[in-house]
Order: sequence, then structure tokens, then C-alpha cells
Amino acid sequence: MQNRITELFKIKYPIVQAGMVWTSGWRLASAVSNAGGLGLIGAGSMYPEVLREHIRKCKAATQNPFGVNVPMLYPNIEEIFNIIVEEEVKIVFTSAGNPKTWTSFLQEKGIAVVHVVSSLKFALKAEAAGVDAIVAEGFEAGGHNGREETTTLVLIPTVKERVSVPIIAAGGIATGASMLAVMILGADGVQIGSRFVASEEASSHINFKKEVVNAKEGDTHLTLKELTPVRLLKNPFYKLVLTAYEKGASNEELQDLLGRGRAKKGMFEGDLEEGELEIGQVSSIIHKIQPAKAIIDEIVSQFLKAKLEYLENNEFSF
Repeated sequence: MQNRITELFKIKYPIVQAGMVWTSGWRLASAVSNAGGLGLIGAGSMYPEVLREHIRKCKAATQNPFGVNVPMLYPNIEEIFNIIVEEEVKIVFTSAGNPKTWTSFLQEKGIAVVHVVSSLKFALKAEAAGVDAIVAEGFEAGGHNGREETTTLVLIPTVKERVSVPIIAAGGIATGASMLAVMILGADGVQIGSRFVASEEASSHINFKKEVVNAKEGDTHLTLKELTPVRLLKNPFYKLVLTAYEKGASNEELQDLLGRGRAKKGMFEGDLEEGELEIGQVSSIIHKIQPAKAIIDEIVSQFLKAKLEYLENNEFSF
């Protein structure tokens, strides 16, 4: 399964575990890397020194490559990048900001840089900034999302048509068959988030994990587009947001409702009433909590089976 992504990251499978807030600590990242994928530590929910601790623990837990995901809208960004350099992390995924700001700085330190985008416009900007690869994330994805609402099925071939750097598809991917589908459309690999939220090693609360595996079609909704678009499970907090919209709440009122620590309260502390529960549409086909290795092994097995069936039923290969 070698291609441009496995060569870039020096990994066995072109499968990246998304660096999600309150979910992706060193245990999950190291488990995914040990299983042949690329594990990412989610720096978005970590103070700088907490991130340093997770990097060091991840180094101790795996000899394989791993990376750090950094949302650039957070404070202490310079300190975070300096820690990444000091701790000799070799792969960084950036998001929610201008990739031009830090890409050269990181690459000069021997770090591969990947930027997450939700549209062709931002994919072109990321390529122009010199990134090593792009994550093209469709509307189906969980957490903070693009305003364009472009689905993965449309986004991947749109980006593939115009950029030359490797593309990692994200949004709505949880099985080997969906991995095959986006690779046929032009992706070189996949980034998977929601499936790993429901892993044993994820730092997400067990209450949240159970909500994910119990979710049905239509149980998530992209909202708060006036602030930062986020896909949420429909719980009592989501209903408060919906009521606020019905009453014509201003952006300031929505911000006050969101407040601080809502995601931590829901995803990390397990408060299913007042917490923010960020997850993708694909949660409706995630039915069990598994070890990260079992998830990787299952996806790879499904991918190889689906690819064989595809080739047997078509006169051409890819």
C-alpha cells in the first residue's frame, strides 16, 4: 500500500488519525502509529507544557513516526511551534489559519507540513504556501468545519484537478470501502477522526464514546456558522443553540451561549447535557468501541477486499 503519503511520512498505511481536541492524546497517537498509520496529537486542547509532556510520552510509546495537529487560531502559537521544534517532532498538521505564516519556519527545521482545507480556494493557497501535502476535508466531518458545505465526494476531485501535492481525504470516512472510494477519486490517503473517537485509547470520555456508537443517521448537525462552523450531536446543549437561532440571537448572544469550555465539558468530562459534542456524520455507522489497532486492521482488510472486488469487476485498474 505504498504511495506518496506513506513515503512522505514513512508509514505502512496511508491512514492518518485526526488530531482532535480532547480526544487525541499520546495514547491514541502512539497506538495508531504502532499499528502502521500516522498518529497525531491534538494540540488544540493543550497548554504548551501539556503538549510537551504528550510529545515525550508518545516518543516513549512508539518508535514509529507521529505528528502534532495545531489549530493556528489558538493563543501561545509561537510557544507551541517552538516546543514542537525543540522536541524534534517531524510532522505537523496545521489548520484554522494562514499556512503561509509558519510553513517555511517549520520546513527549515526539517518538519513536513500538512494543512487542512475545506475548499479549492484554500487548497490553492496552501499549495502556494509550499506545504508538503493537503488534507481536503468535506462537509460530513465532525468538529470545526468549512462554511462552503462541500461534500468529500465533490471536494476531492475538485482539489485533485488543480493541485499537485499529495491529497489526504477527510470527512465521512470510517471503513475500507470509503477509503477506496476517495482514493479512486484522487486522494493519496485518508484522515479519520470520528472512528478513532470511539477507540479505547482516545482520551474522550466513555459517556461521549457511547453517544457516538449509539448515534443514528441525522443525529448530527452543522451549526454556529456565524462564529466557527461546528458539527454537533443533538443533545440538550444543541437544543439551546437551536432555540437561540429561533429567537434571532445575535452573534454576541451565540458566543455567550457557547462560552468557554463547552467542548471540554462534553467530550472530555462526559457532560451530555451541557457539553458540546463534536462528531461527524459517519458516527451513524460506528457501532462499537475498539482498540486503535483493531480499527486500523479492519480498515486495511476492508480496503484490500473492496479493491480486489473492484478490480475483478472492472476492466481497468488504478
